[in-house]
This record gives sequence, structure tokens and C-alpha cells, in this order.
Amino acid sequence: MLSVPPAEIAALVAAVVVAGVATGLLAGLFGIGGGAIIVPVLYEIFRILGVPEEVRMQLCVGTSMAIIIPTTIRSYIAHRAKGAVLNDVMRVWWAPAVAGVAAGSVVAYFAPSAVFKIVFLVTLTVIALKLLFGKDNWVIANDFPGRPAMIAYGFLIGIVSSLMGVSGGSVSNMIQTLYGKPLHNAVATSSGLGVPITIAGTIGLALAGWSKMALLPPFSIGYVSLLGVAIMAPVSSFIAPYGARLAHRLSKRQLEVGFGLFLLIVSARFVASLV
Repeated sequence: MLSVPPAEIAALVAAVVVAGVATGLLAGLFGIGGGAIIVPVLYEIFRILGVPEEVRMQLCVGTSMAIIIPTTIRSYIAHRAKGAVLNDVMRVWWAPAVAGVAAGSVVAYFAPSAVFKIVFLVTLTVIALKLLFGKDNWVIANDFPGRPAMIAYGFLIGIVSSLMGVSGGSVSNMIQTLYGKPLHNAVATSSGLGVPITIAGTIGLALAGWSKMALLPPFSIGYVSLLGVAIMAPVSSFIAPYGARLAHRLSKRQLEVGFGLFLLIVSARFVASLV
């Protein structure tokens, strides 16, 4: 681990506080608190603080996973209490999703940061285009496919989540709604799936980055910044209600367009970093 002067540690703390405020505001405004917001914010903070390019994206992904563990647990408990979780889908998906997370952690150990950026920007672009141009009647079928295809979907959700630093909600929601499931059931089921995904992802990315400790900032365990988690999680949670109040003043379509445009901007930022 690099030895960093106290002044630089203070700068890291201040920068992460600012990131937490921005993340909380955006999360409350757009109704999501996952990696789609946290990762790009952390990326800019770690860039400013001089975290090497070869480990920067991985550090963002691992830290994002750890930050959103409490959110996914609280969300799942609330949705389960309302009976909205599709338990049969959970039973089929959780094991292949964890296997996908494990595969993503192996990729994190060997792959360059460009792989993470490409997965992130491609996934965000697809979601953004669906938000901007999709219609509620876009469905593949009225029910889920057979077990082999469902296992493949679970694995896909897990590996994409691990490489993006998200709980899998955006991808899982899109798959479920394309098979005719109501959005509130899709969101509830995704929140449950997010619990094993984020826990396994945090452990996997912490282990994957263990050999890179000399390149990482202080108070990191592998690709997880403990300082980022300790400061950003409570700050973003505190600020999120203010963004939510603003969201209530906007229509559903305005929120979809706003979030879709935000995701496209984030995607463009990572395209620029790849050039």
C-alpha cells in the first residue's frame, strides 16, 4: 500500500464527501442508488487523486459493490414484507448469479481496466436507449423461458454486475419486464437478487485486488476502498431524500429521459477514456 501524507488523506476524505453528496442527489432524483451513479462519480474522484489507471476502474467497481450492500438488504426486506418478490425466480437465479460474480472476480484479477469500461458503457448505453425509446409493450414473451435459459440469464446478471459494480437491478429489471413481468415485481425480485450479488462481489473484488495493494490508496482492502464506503454510504443516504423530493416534481417520462441522458453522458465519458 502506498504511504500517503496526511494532507492527501484529508483530500481523499473531502473528495469522497463531495462524491457522496452528488451520488445521493442523483440516486434520489432517478430512483436508483447503484453503480450506474456511484462508479462514474468515484472514477472522477480517484482520477483527481492520482489512482493509477491500471487499477482505478476496478477500485471503483469494488467500492461501489460494498457501498450498496446495505441498500440492497433494506430494499429486499421492504419488498418481501409487501409480498412483491417472485420467489421462484429468486430460487432459480441466485446460484448462477453468484457463479457469475465469481467469474467476474476472476476476470478482475487478470483483465485490464479497459474490459470494465467496455462492459460498463455497453450495458449503460443499452439501458439508456431502452429508457429513451422503449415502450411498455416491448416483450419477448408472456412468461419466462425454460430452466437452462433462466440459469444463463442468472449467470449473465451476475457477471455483468461484478464487472460494473452494481447489484444487477438494471439488467434484471430489463430481462423480467421483457418477459411480461410487472415492474414492481421485477424491482422487488432484483432487490433480493442484489443481496448475494453485492456480498459475493465485494468479497471477490477485495480478493482480486489483494496483489495490487501497493498501487491502491490508503485504507483499501483489495479493490474496495474502506474510506470510500465509510464516508460515501451515509452521506449519499442522507442526501438522497432531497433528490427524491425533486423527483416528485417531475413526470415519469421526464425522469426516464433525464436518467437515460445521464447514462449516455456517463457512457460517452468512458468512451473518451478508452480513446
